[in-house]
This record gives sequence, C-alpha cells and structure tokens, in this order.
Amino acid sequence: MELNKVKVIKKDGTEEEFNVHKVVVAVNKSAYRALIKFSEKDIEFICRFVEEKVEEMGVDAIPIAEMHNVVEGALEKVNPAVAKSYRDYRNYKQDFVHMLDEVYRKSQSIMYIGDKENSNTDSALVSTKRSLIFNELNKELYKKFFLTVEELQAIREGYIYIHDMSARRDTMNCCLFDVKNVLTGGFEMGNLWYNEPKTLDTAFDVIGDIVLSAASQQYGGFTVPSVDEILEPYAERSHKKLLEKYTGLGLSQEAAEKIAWADLTKEMEQGFQGWEYKFNSVSSSRGDYPFITVTSGTNISKYGKLVTKTMLDVRKKGQGKEGHKKPVLFPKLVFLYDENLHGPGKPGEDLFEAGIDCSAKTMYPDWLSLTGKGYVASMYKRYGKVISPMGCRAFLSPWYERGGMNPADENDMPVFVGRFNIGAVSLHLPMILAKSRQENKDFFEVLDYYLNLIRKLHIRTYEYLGEMRASTNPLAYCEGGFYGGNLNLHDKIKPLLKSATASFGITALNELQQLYNKKSIAEDGEFALKTLEFINKRVTEFKQEDGYLYAIYGTPAENLCGVQVQQFRKKYGIVENVSDREYVSNSFHCHVSEEITPIMKQDLENRFWDLSNGGKIQYVKYPIGYNKEAIKTLVRRAMDMGFYEGVNLSLAYCDDCGHEELSMDVCPVCGSKNLTKIERMNGYLSYSRVKGDTRLNDAKMAEIAERKSM
Repeated sequence: MELNKVKVIKKDGTEEEFNVHKVVVAVNKSAYRALIKFSEKDIEFICRFVEEKVEEMGVDAIPIAEMHNVVEGALEKVNPAVAKSYRDYRNYKQDFVHMLDEVYRKSQSIMYIGDKENSNTDSALVSTKRSLIFNELNKELYKKFFLTVEELQAIREGYIYIHDMSARRDTMNCCLFDVKNVLTGGFEMGNLWYNEPKTLDTAFDVIGDIVLSAASQQYGGFTVPSVDEILEPYAERSHKKLLEKYTGLGLSQEAAEKIAWADLTKEMEQGFQGWEYKFNSVSSSRGDYPFITVTSGTNISKYGKLVTKTMLDVRKKGQGKEGHKKPVLFPKLVFLYDENLHGPGKPGEDLFEAGIDCSAKTMYPDWLSLTGKGYVASMYKRYGKVISPMGCRAFLSPWYERGGMNPADENDMPVFVGRFNIGAVSLHLPMILAKSRQENKDFFEVLDYYLNLIRKLHIRTYEYLGEMRASTNPLAYCEGGFYGGNLNLHDKIKPLLKSATASFGITALNELQQLYNKKSIAEDGEFALKTLEFINKRVTEFKQEDGYLYAIYGTPAENLCGVQVQQFRKKYGIVENVSDREYVSNSFHCHVSEEITPIMKQDLENRFWDLSNGGKIQYVKYPIGYNKEAIKTLVRRAMDMGFYEGVNLSLAYCDDCGHEELSMDVCPVCGSKNLTKIERMNGYLSYSRVKGDTRLNDAKMAEIAERKSM
C-alpha cells in the first residue's frame, strides 16, 4: 500500500494525508517536555516503526486515536519516559476537552438562567455574566494545574471545600486595607498622581476610588478600618476652611461657627451618601458589588463623633425616592464598642444610642466588643489595637512588629491594619464522621488526615502567591495599602505574605453532633466542642511547625450550606436532622429552628467562641418589632461577653406604596406583592426579594423560612 494515499481521520471528522514528518514533530515535542533530545538514529527508528505498522494495517483511513497508539508503541521501544510524556499530553488534551465542555455547559446556564452562588452578584448584568463565565474557566484551571489527586478526590466527594477556587490562583482574600497610609502624603493610582486630599468632600471621593480599585484586585471582604480615625483630619481641615470663609465675610465668631458646623455636617452627610450610591451601584471588575465593610466608634473627638453619627444617620434614613427609602447593603457597618467610651454615662454613650437606633431600623451596625472577654478584647485592652473584622467575620491572628508570630519582648506591638488572608478551606465535619464509621476508623484519625490535606494546600498557596509581582495590586503592594507594601512594581510579594493568615473553616457543627448521638448542640454539644478543641490543638501545632499564621474560621456557608447536604446525601444518604433538610447549619451556630431565647442562644454558642478566633459572629433574631430597649439590652449583654454581635430582623418594604414593616409577604396597605426584602445572610445582609426575584439560592431561602432563633 502506498502510504501517501492513507488518510488520517482527525477528531473533528476531517481527513488529511498520512505524513510521517508530523510524527517527528510530535515526538520531539514530547521528548522536549521530558528533557530528552532524540538522536537521528532514534528518529529514524520511530519513523520506520510507524510506517511499517501503518502498512501492516492495510487500510485506507486510520482514526487519529489509533495513530497515537502506534506512535506510543514506537516511543516505548526507544524511551519509555518520552512515551509517558506523549501519553500524558494526549490525556491533557482530552482533559481540556472535558473541561471546556463543562465550562460551556455552565456558561449556558449563566447566560440564560443566571447564578445565585453569591448574593452580591447580579447575574442579569452582562458584565457579571462575563465575569462568572471566566470564573468557571479559572476554577477548572485551578483544579487541573494546582490541586493534587488527593485534594481533587476530597473536594469532589465533599470532605473539604476550597472556597473561591476561581480566584485563588490570582490573588489574596479578605483584608484590612490601610487607607490612611495610602492617603498620607499622596499616592499613585492608574499611572496618575493623587495629592493627599485637603478637604473632607475630596477625601470621600478619593477614598471611594481607592476602595473600588483595590477591592477589585482581590476576592472576599474589603474592610476600611476605623473610618472615624481616617476622616477626622480631613473634617478638621474642611471645618477650618469654612470658619475662615465665614469670618472673612464679616460674621461673628459665634455665627461663623454655627454655619460652618452645619456646612461641615452637610458635607459629611453627602460624603456618606456618595459612598452608599457608589458601593451599591458600581460593580467591580470581578463582576460583583465589592463586599466593603467600614468600622467606626472609638474616636470621640467632635470630628470623630460627627463621622460615626453621620454614617449611622445616613444608613438609618435609607436611599431612594421620597416615601420609598430603604437601607442599602454596602458598606457593612461595624460599631467598635468600648465600655469605657460607650457605657452608661460615658462620653461616647450618645454614639452607642445612635448605633442602637440604626440597628433597630436597618440591622446594621453589627457590634464588636473591645472590652469584654476573649481574644479581640484582649488585644485592645493590652495594646490599644483594634482588630476589625475582614468582610463579614474573618479576624487576623496577631503579628508583632519585631517578633513576627510571637512577641520579641513585652514592648513588641502587634500589627493588624494592612494585613490580609490568603484563603479558606472548610471541613465537612458530618461527612468525616460518617466516613470514619463506614471504614471503622477513629474519627479524629480521619479528621487529622483532612486537616493535613488542608495544611499542605495552604503551604503551597503561600509559596505560589509569593511569586506574584507587586504590579498585580499596586495600591496594596506599592502604595502602602498592605503592611510592608512599599515594594517596586516588579518585586515579588513574598515578604508581605509572612503576616498573612490562612483559614481552616468549620461548618455544620450542629449536624456533626446530631450524627454523633442524635442530639443538637442546643441539647448537648460536647462532642462538637471536643472536635473543635482537637482542631485547635492540631492547627496550633501546624503553626509552630510550619511558621505560617493558620486560623480557625466559623465558615459563613452561603451556597455551601446546600452543597454540603447534596454531597452528604450522595455518599451517605438521608439522615434525620443531618441531611433531611435543604441546608446545614453555619459555623458553630445552633440550628435556626431551635425554640430558644436570644439569651439562651448567646450562652450556648459562647462555648465555641474562643475556639474560632480566625472568624466568627454571633447573632440572634428579634421577633419583637423595632424594639430598641430589647435590642439595647441584648447588645450590651453581648458586649460584656466579648462577642461580635449581629442584630437579626426581617426587613420588608413595599415598592409600590412605600409601606415598611417586619417580615411581610403582601403589603397590608395596598395589597402589592412587589416588595424588597432584606435578610441576614450570615454575617452580612442580602436581598431575599428584589424586583420580584431573589438573589439567594434555594437552600438559603429554605433556611430563612425556618428561622426562629437566628
């Protein structure tokens, strides 16, 4: 048979003439990947082998897969290492076909159905659809090129969950961004030099631009810590200018002071309104509305108080046309509570009262105790350092200026502002218990295997991200947004990662206890507590051995609360009070359906509080309307206990007549079902209904429907 008449049938069904030169090109590529160079004699043997085999077949057309087998056979005889390289590349191409097929399938769903995995994204928008589709590709690339076989097996079966796989290869996670450091003395952004603002209104504009630009270069929560400290000097400058203006016009000092303060208050109000408009309507390049958190409350100078009070007042009044105002979702507000500043009769009690008024109306602010019990308060009481939450609940472990992970001496100071997290991986505890029983193994032995799996993944993530250049996020790495972030554009960011945390997440602690002895953590909780103590012990050992700042994180499962149920059912079926609902419990929280009082819930969850220092929040539901006195009592109790406390109401607004009340599904005034409803998602708020639809997934909606204590 004449070889030049033989056709090779390609994967797409097209045909082309057999050409042994193409075999030479392909085998040389495989040899190059295996760091081997073929001699002319080797190439001659391969060509002769392939041609003889094709002749022996005696056919007019050969499928490409059979052709590959022939070439592989030749390579096995010449060099088995190159044969493996050739085979792996074939699998690599096949894997890519499957991967792109999966991405295409998901992209079609995003285009025509939408996506509710993240409530901060509006998947109806073209820009968001594009971002979501890219995220699907990036997620598949992460699984293909970053994960080991063991890790892939663990996530596919559901024993661990790697959060934000679509972004983990590119950048870091939640942060406490040092806005004050960036502003001081001016900075460069987008190849333009920004002078430090000279007035309050300019400061608001510039900070808004910084936040949107920097937040789009990461994933997770972006916190502007102690905004009252940041804005105070600019408020003072504006006030001074206004006073000079009015005294220059001939007004008395008293009259000038009165008008200047009124103008300053208006400027402050417009600044916060501008942030609310900007942060809730301008989506980032990530395709979502960035999860921005602002903390405030400890500055009780007249300017500091003006910042906090105005921020709370703007949120309480809401945005929208007259008669139809409703609170926005971003930024999340957190009140920094110091008993010595905000307690009864103290100089900042008026700020506390303003915060309660706002929480009773809008759920925000959440409340962080700086002077109660526990880790966050201990750092504040000893060093005067505030640990603001990153996003909704993540907290940084201490990092000391001179000693690093441990203080060099009693004068060494911890640093929190400007630091960040590199990602979270969560354990599926009920599945791990079910696996240990099925395989007749000790639960803690199996748990330890998955803890070590997460540990190795974190180590590799630190190493991988350390190779990134500072140019990937100039505001953070070059302009001082991150601690030590004064690198040159082409420097690697590895030095900045030494103070970054990596999180071991825990979910479904309640379901773990149910699976263990058919009791909830409200009824028992001892096994759940023992498990969390074991995790703390092992993670502490990992920190000392590896030199990395690992942290334990009570995971705010949004989409995950439903995913984990499906994973459990697939492997272990439906188990009463474990996988018979559409969702699992978040973090260490009591089940939402428990018939318990807010005080009981605070006490029950207090057992787990100091065992989740890398991320946690406590919240209770107030089924009592806008009852400020009850909210005040429970918030003060939470502050004494050292909690980070959230107020949970179910807010509803009629978009037709403007009527508002708690938890309505039909407007009692006009009968409309055109409502906007705001619910607490986990540590943050989201729309459970907007424009006739919800941004929440079915599992989270099922949880909201059963809430009694949360």
